[in-house]
Amino acid sequence: MKLALDDTIAAIATAPGEAGLAVVRVSGPAALAVADRVFRGSAPLAGAAPSTLHHGWLTGAERVDEVVAAVFRAPRSYTREDVVEFSCHGGAMPARSALALLLAAGARLARPGEFTLRAFLHGRLDLVQAEAVAELIGARNESMQRAALARLGGQLSRELRGRLERLADLVAEVEARVDFAEDVGGIEVPADVIARIAALYGELRAQLGGAAWGRAMREGVPVVIVGQPNAGKSSLFNRLVGEDRAIVAAQPGTTRDRVSATIELHGALFTLSDTAGLRETADGVEALGIERAHAALEDSRVVVWVVDGSRPISDDDRAVAARLRGRRVLVAINKQDLGVVIDEQELRALCDEGVRVARTCARSGAGVPQALEDLALVAGFEQGETLLVERQAHTLGVACDALERAVRAASEGAPGEIVALELREGMAALEELLGVRVSDDLLERVFSRFCIGK
Repeated sequence: MKLALDDTIAAIATAPGEAGLAVVRVSGPAALAVADRVFRGSAPLAGAAPSTLHHGWLTGAERVDEVVAAVFRAPRSYTREDVVEFSCHGGAMPARSALALLLAAGARLARPGEFTLRAFLHGRLDLVQAEAVAELIGARNESMQRAALARLGGQLSRELRGRLERLADLVAEVEARVDFAEDVGGIEVPADVIARIAALYGELRAQLGGAAWGRAMREGVPVVIVGQPNAGKSSLFNRLVGEDRAIVAAQPGTTRDRVSATIELHGALFTLSDTAGLRETADGVEALGIERAHAALEDSRVVVWVVDGSRPISDDDRAVAARLRGRRVLVAINKQDLGVVIDEQELRALCDEGVRVARTCARSGAGVPQALEDLALVAGFEQGETLLVERQAHTLGVACDALERAVRAASEGAPGEIVALELREGMAALEELLGVRVSDDLLERVFSRFCIGK
């Protein structure tokens, strides 16, 4: 990516289609001069005060549109350059005609994300904040919006900068000990410094938990509902998603194919799938459905195991429990209205330690709200976690791994030089995360995801 800042760029900043308004943005050292070549108002924009609005017409060979021009002067603008934003009439033609005039007047068509790239290069945003702009534009629910706004406001950046400063202090302390080994009695890292490295590692590792939360917000958590035929899976599925999506019948084996629906819990999307009952069958169509149920189970992050609470635990239930070992499972003891016969303690013993158990009645809806809360907990998410995008999670993971190696090396009595090398790798990762030191290739990857005009 060419990182030139000496030219002037322009682009349509609003989505295409019919609307009340469209905005065309121009930014750069010649933004005001380019704008004045096509704008006819009461006075030239070059003499306008900063942060002011001006009514006029965009004109080429003839008038193109009636507009309002917003003037922002460097450094008090989005890009920290001179910026003019023209509010045109909505629709495809006014904005396209305005952009054509600006390009003919000397501006260059902006690349995807180039306005935000310039904001980053001029120091208005760091890289984490710049990525938050794209996340805010792509937010699919209020929680994603709040998380993106928090990062845009610098919450995550401040935390990371504080940890980067602490890491820099640790590097300096370890390297100073190496340089003056004779004065301090050796080059091994003292216990108090190891403890500080370990504490910092723990904080970064905890912060990395936001990666799973971020993926859940954007992509949805795959949840599969399994159990014996006629345990009430489809009825409970309909209750959980809030509408009748799956066929419910008294005859066992009604569900033959996978039925899915997406819900939102605490800002994360959960894609629930109702599947065929797990049992041995000679019915070819039902067997195909059961095969698909097993495939859905493999792809799921969370399993809702529905058991018929009005019956004792069967060998088939034990076989299902064995199949679910090692997975995140919410056990729903269903059919509470028929009386609970099942032994809950034995049921818990069949599952992994810490399994959550919900008591539900799919017929009346009793227990379903609590089951939804339990589902979010089983997924391993806590509301309010820091949302991380893929690049941030990867880079933070590199930093965590480096600090983990540093703690291990120091604890084993390795020389300070070795520990310092690992700490410096962690520093480099945090600096890349914030954009303190970053390659052109990385900037290309980050900003190519943006729309043109932002």
